[in-house]
Amino acid sequence: MRDDTARAEAGVAADAEVGTVPLELVDRVRERLAGLGVEPEPDEVVRAVRAESGLLHGHLDLLRTARLVREHLAGAGPLEALLASPGVTDVVVDGPGPALVDRGRGLEETDVVVPTEAELRGLAVRLAGRAGQRLDDARPWADGVVRSREGIAWRLHAVLPPVAVDGTCLSLRVSRPAEATFDRLVSSGTVSSEAEFLLRALVSARVGYLVVGGTGSGKTTLLAALLGLVPAGERLLCVEDSPELRPAHPHVVRLVVRHGNVEGAGEVAMSDLVRQALRMRPDRIAVGEVRGGEVADLLAALNTGHDGSAGTVHANSPTELPARLEALGALGGLGREALSAQVAASLRVVVGMRRLPDGIRRVDSIGVVRRESHGIEVVPAWRADGGDVPGRDALAALLGVRLP
Repeated sequence: MRDDTARAEAGVAADAEVGTVPLELVDRVRERLAGLGVEPEPDEVVRAVRAESGLLHGHLDLLRTARLVREHLAGAGPLEALLASPGVTDVVVDGPGPALVDRGRGLEETDVVVPTEAELRGLAVRLAGRAGQRLDDARPWADGVVRSREGIAWRLHAVLPPVAVDGTCLSLRVSRPAEATFDRLVSSGTVSSEAEFLLRALVSARVGYLVVGGTGSGKTTLLAALLGLVPAGERLLCVEDSPELRPAHPHVVRLVVRHGNVEGAGEVAMSDLVRQALRMRPDRIAVGEVRGGEVADLLAALNTGHDGSAGTVHANSPTELPARLEALGALGGLGREALSAQVAASLRVVVGMRRLPDGIRRVDSIGVVRRESHGIEVVPAWRADGGDVPGRDALAALLGVRLP
């Protein structure tokens, strides 16, 4: 019955014009299905719609309405297909109207429409609830991670009116597992032959490093690929906000933070996981991207004596990393002196990723960390464009290699 219903729904979706259903019917069906405790299957929705609606007579009308009702109840609703589309990194809806997607070429309008404010708000509130976040008039924004049945994570952000003047704003970032191998990045051109030599030496030398770059530049993908170069006899501990790192390595333990529920209970912070990781016999620790005061946890992980540990930070280039770390450290109550001392003791190399206008991602630069009287600075040591690199000799000494 379940497979037949799904096939029938797919046929109706292809042949019928998408419409809307009364929100009262959606609410009644939701109440009927509330006892399931999980997202309803298609056949369960069909039975609930048949029971709650006395206006549907034809089989096609029943299936069409059931499909539309299920969009209100399951997954990301009408945005589900966009989020599952290969190459899509972001889906946003800025008030009632068409959804926009980013496939690496900037935002593009789609033919998927959320027609009313009530439907858009309902979708945002439901997704926020799945992320364990409260979203209502008293707290008109939410930020969290939603996990689909397929194991893909979506980074959710939503803002309700009147804070969002033109209607509910919903932003979903797709966090697909970073599984690309280092060899694949080399063959695709993301890593040039010169960068390949330096990055392989970086992993072998067990030097602490960060991968930096802008939004969608491929930081996590590169970090996962570099972790795959770690010798098979070593044990990797990956600590993340959302589960993206999946290095091709035989000994990987992945720990993911847990956000508090609507009452603020049950939170497992990154600092908690870093402490647990230290007790799990790690050879190297990798920390996923930090966005706030948890930068102190990242530096703590890099400064625990586990040589070759790594992480990612959002910064446009290696030379801009010190300012970014200072801003993040301030959020966590970490002063400049304390930050400089921790960075100088743990971090040696910074690898910069960049997304080009045509959507291609590449390793763009490498810098070495140096402590000065005014704080920390990152000195360029290699650039893809062949520019000036005063830190070239320092990088060679750190990696134990001879550069041509």
